[in-house]
Amino acid sequence: MPPVHAARAAGITTLTLDSPANRNALSADLVGELRAALADAAADPAARAVLLTHTGTTFCAGADLKSPCDPADFLALLREIAELPKPVLARVTGHVRAGGLGLLGACDITAAGPQSSYAFTETHLGLAPAVISMPLLPRLDPRAATRYFLTAEAFDAAEATRIGLLTLHADDVDRALEPVLAGLRKASPQGLAATKALTAAAVREALQRDGHRLTELSAVLFASAEAREGITARFERRDPSWSL
Repeated sequence: MPPVHAARAAGITTLTLDSPANRNALSADLVGELRAALADAAADPAARAVLLTHTGTTFCAGADLKSPCDPADFLALLREIAELPKPVLARVTGHVRAGGLGLLGACDITAAGPQSSYAFTETHLGLAPAVISMPLLPRLDPRAATRYFLTAEAFDAAEATRIGLLTLHADDVDRALEPVLAGLRKASPQGLAATKALTAAAVREALQRDGHRLTELSAVLFASAEAREGITARFERRDPSWSL
């Protein structure tokens, strides 16, 4: 089964992450399939916008620790979302962790239901939210970003909306998205592309300016002794050696 499914209806291309065995983690296969699906949507004149969603209880668990994608490929994916000449929306009804939050940062509009939860878990693994900081820091409240990046605390949809990670949250996320999608359907392709270039400018600039440096940092951290201990501890369901 492919890890990403595409469906098209009424001007909206829906891309569904469907790899429940690894909680839609960012494996090489999933990242590659998602990049290909985005390219198809970009080339489709009937697609006015792209809606990114998921099956199961997890939108995206972050990096696939057993089979991680190349950081350069993940960077390319974030750039392609931010630079797509069509709005990209995220519909979240489950958990989002680490690298999955980078996908939300790259999206233009993000909406979630009440069962969703969020955490930047990198510091508990000996890592840092390096690559995902580029699409996220331009969008997030700076004090909140500092807190949640450092502590790896989990937070809910209301807090995610307050700090700028989400555009909106609602008990019925599909109903809440109806006027958003209706507005996009009425907009001209040229108008959407030009307006997205304005609203996504800071994210695009960060990805272009800092991409190489932060993918290198990510690779160095993943190869470190502390990260090996943190990841091993996660698989063995124990605290890492540095935990107090």
